[in-house]
Amino acid sequence: MYTARHYDSDQALYDRFTQETGIKINRIEGRPDELVARMKSEGANSPADLFITADAGALWRAQQAGLFQPTVSETLTTRIPANLREPGGNWYGFMRRARVVAYDAATVKPEEIDDYAKLAGPRFKGKICVRSSDSVYNLSLVGALIEAWGPDRAGEWVNGIVANMARPPEGGDRDQIRAVAAGVCEVAITNSYYYIRMATGDDADDRAVTDKVKLGFPNLDGKGAHVNISGGGVAKNAPNQANAVKLLEFFASADSQTHISANNNEYPASPDVPAPPPVDAYANFTANPMSVAAFAARQPAAQSLMSAAGWR
Repeated sequence: MYTARHYDSDQALYDRFTQETGIKINRIEGRPDELVARMKSEGANSPADLFITADAGALWRAQQAGLFQPTVSETLTTRIPANLREPGGNWYGFMRRARVVAYDAATVKPEEIDDYAKLAGPRFKGKICVRSSDSVYNLSLVGALIEAWGPDRAGEWVNGIVANMARPPEGGDRDQIRAVAAGVCEVAITNSYYYIRMATGDDADDRAVTDKVKLGFPNLDGKGAHVNISGGGVAKNAPNQANAVKLLEFFASADSQTHISANNNEYPASPDVPAPPPVDAYANFTANPMSVAAFAARQPAAQSLMSAAGWR
């Protein structure tokens, strides 16, 4: 398994899979683009059976590189909703994460951030913190706006966000949330699980941040918050294709989704799996039903818009 997921809690899943099936998991870990480059260079001799990563955009890049084979699985098509998987069966999501906003509850009203369009308006001039344009999370969000609005309106939004930045992009999502608490900005664009980790983790300083900074779920065209995935697909040249499918099906099981949600603070993909504590306290929102494959394919257009706007 080539994996860009690097969470210690996942090891318990691997151990349980081996106990249940007798199949040993050998992991190669790295950043998504590094793993894609490695698989491309290995070609037909690649030992990769399964590629796992976060964000539909990263999975789309691997697909464009010709690194997946279509997988037909009744379990996967039953467990994973159609909008959370690639239509041709090249990759499947098994967890969800929302790209939403953290805001200063003392200065921002919830109704001011209940729509992504409002973030680009004059109310937030010099008030927004966000990470760089090369973040696949941001590329996917802008890709979703292109899919929903078309490139012209999405481009106006991107220009508005750049004009509203409190500072040049720097750091990761948790750095943006901390910047809100420090008064650098009033609103931060972030993935939901980063905020939940801070709010429920062991770091007292981070918990104090989330006493002041709250999590909001904007709507895209009134249809809910932008949702992305963690997922994976079977490698094109998988030496152990059948075992790879079994592992992907294992990740899609209710038990595995519950475990990942509880330990990594993502949301389960399957509608019959309730979010466990502590995620359940942040799960009462409407998820936009847009196909993750649709916005993933908008990555090049998103990058073009963001570069043209000067989003560093």
